Amino acid sequence: MQKNWQIGSLFGIPLFLDPWWFGILGLATLNFGLAYQEWGDVIGWSAGLVMALLLFGSVLLHELGHSLVAQAQGIKVNSITLFLFGGIAAIEEESKTAGKAFQVAIAGPVVSIILFIILRLIAEVVPETTPLKVMVSDLSRINLVVALFNLIPGLPLDGGQVLKAALWQITGDRFQAVHWAAKAGQILGYSAITMGFVIDFVTREFVLGLWIVLLGWFGVRNAKSYDNLTTLQESLLQLVAADAMTRDFRVVDADQSLREFADLYILDINSPHVYFAAADGRYRGLVSVNDLQMTQRSEWETKTVSSIVHPLDKIPTVSESTSLAAVVNQLEQEHISRVTVLSPAGAVAGVIDRGDVVRSLVEKLNFRFSDSDIQRIKDEGTFPPGLQLGVIAKSVEKDDKYSR
Repeated sequence: MQKNWQIGSLFGIPLFLDPWWFGILGLATLNFGLAYQEWGDVIGWSAGLVMALLLFGSVLLHELGHSLVAQAQGIKVNSITLFLFGGIAAIEEESKTAGKAFQVAIAGPVVSIILFIILRLIAEVVPETTPLKVMVSDLSRINLVVALFNLIPGLPLDGGQVLKAALWQITGDRFQAVHWAAKAGQILGYSAITMGFVIDFVTREFVLGLWIVLLGWFGVRNAKSYDNLTTLQESLLQLVAADAMTRDFRVVDADQSLREFADLYILDINSPHVYFAAADGRYRGLVSVNDLQMTQRSEWETKTVSSIVHPLDKIPTVSESTSLAAVVNQLEQEHISRVTVLSPAGAVAGVIDRGDVVRSLVEKLNFRFSDSDIQRIKDEGTFPPGLQLGVIAKSVEKDDKYSR
């Protein structure tokens, strides 16, 4: 599987290179090197490589602008990665308000515009006849193009993030704002793909047309990813414990002997392996088979189930109205296999494990998980790596009170 390479860090933010980056570095070097051939092969190709590296240096500063503003808001930035289509900052969570989201979104283009102005001023004082004059002027224009291109109003571009922040401010609904900005991104992406094919057909500029098609495809794919992620976030907040819980447990008499309980457990081939003890019409707590096994067998006849009960107020529990995001966070943060769901009266209403969480999302969002997949999740006690539910739930629960 393709892995990114870490090349260092800035301001505590790890910096990565996607292996495809070297391909675009080579193409950029070729482009600039051919343009500078009037200076001779050595100087021309050397200048081409330097310009390609400076181009990605500008992209890095652009992404660093987003990252530092996010960090100033107390948001963790996991990494910055340079890849085929430029760079991307992996910011862990959403800003708390639409205004702060706008600040993070606009920071990158602002950095690019500042670089354009600084480089333009430097170009004015550099002698006209030197290669440095041309290189600085080209780099200044590139930064202006980067700023303007990124301000196109559609996700995943910065302009889409700005549009999202504006719609969030107007509607008060962050999720709806992302959906609309993602739709705008998809429209722009499909438009770019169409334009690329038209350029290929009309002008025969196949490289340019192909590049525009690839940019459009990248935009469509990532806009859809934003849309799908937001739908998943919404579902984690809309679904509650009562929607996902099962009654895959058995209630036993708290006053029965451990021997009777052991016989029940051993003989019940369809045992759910989750037991709760009750007496006098009230739940007493969770009964762990491990505690039974740790008790001396000589004591099984004299001790009752109540002796190994874990009271409900001592075990991980949630209410029926707890959001699924909070349930996932509890499962992940406490490193437990399941949580107990309590009714408003304090009785055991059900249990939830990771397989139950995925099953409820499958039912709501039509994810492609079979019954065997869900059973495997239950048995392994981990969410599928590709779903990243732990990370998403952690982010969305933090953002919940700010999103509407």
